This record gives sequence, C-alpha cells and structure tokens, in this order.
Amino acid sequence: MTDPILTVRNLGKTFGTFTAVDDVSFELAKGSSIGVVGESGSGKTTVARLIVGLAQPTAGTITCCGNDRSHPSRATRARRVRAREAQIVFQDPYTSLDPRQTVAQTLTEALRLHGDSLGPDRLQELAEMVGLDARLLASIPGRLSGGQRQRVAIARALAAEPRIVVLDEAVAALDVSIQAQILNLLADIRDATGVSYVFITHDLAVVRQVTEHTIVMRSGRIVERGPTDVVLSDPQHPYTRALLDSVPRPGWTPQRRAVLT
Repeated sequence: MTDPILTVRNLGKTFGTFTAVDDVSFELAKGSSIGVVGESGSGKTTVARLIVGLAQPTAGTITCCGNDRSHPSRATRARRVRAREAQIVFQDPYTSLDPRQTVAQTLTEALRLHGDSLGPDRLQELAEMVGLDARLLASIPGRLSGGQRQRVAIARALAAEPRIVVLDEAVAALDVSIQAQILNLLADIRDATGVSYVFITHDLAVVRQVTEHTIVMRSGRIVERGPTDVVLSDPQHPYTRALLDSVPRPGWTPQRRAVLT
C-alpha cells in the first residue's frame, strides 16, 4: 500500500491493569474501506475512539493524513484540522442527536463549528447527499425513524468534509432492510467524495458488503487480517471460523452460543 491515509502502529491502550488494545497495527489507503471485526470486548470500539481522539493511546502511534494524532491537542486550529481528518458515526442514532434541535439546526451548527461559510447551499448539499428532504430537515429527532436519524448522524459527520469516517457499529441498531439502505448510501457517498471508511462491527455480513480489507480482533489483539473476501472465504484462525459459523443462515434456528477457543 502506498501513501496510506491512516497508519496505526503498535497501538496499545490500558485501563488500570486491563489491556483493551494490544500492539495493533494496520493501514488504510485513500478512498478504501477496512473492517475491524470482533465480539464485544475485543477492543474494536477502543480502536475507533483512539483514531478519532476520544481516547489517548498508552502506546504506539496514529498518523492520519500525514499528521500525528497520538496525543491530544488543545489548540482550536489544530482541533479543526483534526476534525477535517477524521469523524465518527456512533451506533445509537437515538442518543447521538440533540432531541431539542431540528435536523437543519443540528447540521447548521456542525457546519458553523467547522468553519463552513457556504450557508444554506452547503446545508442543502449535505441533505441531498444523505437523502433528507425539507420535511425531515424541519423535524426534531423524536419524529424520525432510526434509519433517518442515522442519515442525520452521517450528514453531521460529513459536515467537516473529513478524509476518514469511522463507523462504530453504525448499522447495528437498525433492522436488516434499513441496514441495507444505509450501507448502500455509504457506498454512494464514498464513490462521490472519495472518503475512506473504518467499519467497526461484529457483523461479518457488513464487512462482506462494504470493505476491501478486514482485521479480526480478539482480546485486544489482531488474530487475522487480509482482503475481506479471503478472510471470509478461507479463515485461518479458529476464532474467525467461529465468528463465521455463528452467522445465521437460511433455516437457522437459535442454539447455544459457540465457545470460542
């Protein structure tokens, strides 16, 4: 891979005596998408928080767009630069939006915070990019469906014109049909803008649909990596095989959870 837009090297994060992330390294090419897969507690969400600066690494480095993001910055200008490098979309669209603001107010505030002076034209561009009409722009989150709220969250992240968007289980709270709509939307946005994605997910169907490369995490460490189609069609690690075996198939009925060894 040449000139990666994101480079993570020997990343580590501890909380007291607990190691959440242990010696994690990977790269992301411009305009590409990587999946970070694992069960709850595997460390994947901590990796997401470290990339966007919501937590500080205990060890290792994070380089985004050629800039070191391994340590926090208090300077306003530096924070704005970082915001244009990477943004995050969280799992729960029901709690990630201000319930008192209309969609238009939420997006306008995001544009203002990131120094955008294009006003209504830029707001309309964002709305059209994620499929929000005038009625939805005038609505408060409580009047929107889960899929509509997640479209707002995606638009808010795109307001900064980031080079990378980290999606932390961004479709996990949605039903399957709405998941498909949001994943198709994200694919269209990437085609239109060239943005790169880091998909944090436990759902192997998601990475199959939207990523080119995948890393599999267990207990804070990477246990398998490679092109997504190879990882999913010919998994080498027993943990990856167990994750694949747990994916529901036609005729599937609930059974006892598989023991991962």
